[in-house]
Amino acid sequence: MQRLSKILVSRGIASRRKCEEIIKNNRVKVNNQLITLPQFMVDEKKDLIELDNIKISKKEKKVYYILNKPAGYLSTNCPYTKKKKVIDLFPKKPRIFTVGRLDKNSKGLLIITNDGYLAHKIMHPSSNIEKEYLVYTEQKITSKHTKIISKGIIIKNRIIKPVSLKKISFNSVSIIVKEGKKHEIRLFLKNANLKVKDLIRIRIGFLKLKNLKEGEYRNMTKKEIDKFLFFIP
Repeated sequence: MQRLSKILVSRGIASRRKCEEIIKNNRVKVNNQLITLPQFMVDEKKDLIELDNIKISKKEKKVYYILNKPAGYLSTNCPYTKKKKVIDLFPKKPRIFTVGRLDKNSKGLLIITNDGYLAHKIMHPSSNIEKEYLVYTEQKITSKHTKIISKGIIIKNRIIKPVSLKKISFNSVSIIVKEGKKHEIRLFLKNANLKVKDLIRIRIGFLKLKNLKEGEYRNMTKKEIDKFLFFIP
């Protein structure tokens, strides 16, 4: 017997935290009974598990991709939205999900997989992984702007600051963060009265976007996968 949330992770539905949310949001049935407790115990060999009324298949081969996300796509697996989703750019099988997210108007590096364990390792705060963004603004960026951005902002009663900030050109900066708070890059710029023209994630830890064209994806190499699986605390 295993926890329902653990089984969903092992079958590549999503990360552990996301699987718990899915269960709590009335989307999972076990033997035709709606289950809302992630810790509900399930016999993987005997019980019928359904997500959104679709039977969840047995363990599938793990897949790992990196994508240069184009603007206009949502980082969601929600089956009820008619808007364009990142996963629409990939084959329908196996079931995959994004590791973390970029908002609809942002571009750049995203990891896509069906490996919940890898997703959990990358997203968990203890992994301390840097994310680097290249931001273009509508206005000229001055030293006053960079000082304001560097001081950070308050999110949920906590001061959140960039790890580092580097001016690239008259209207672009590189910002490195570790927190991964929702919309934090845009909030940094908004706090400095700067309007974002373009926001591109160019790095996650050691993994760089490099020459991957917008909308293109590739398989992660074994070396890249192993670095995330075995060399992150």
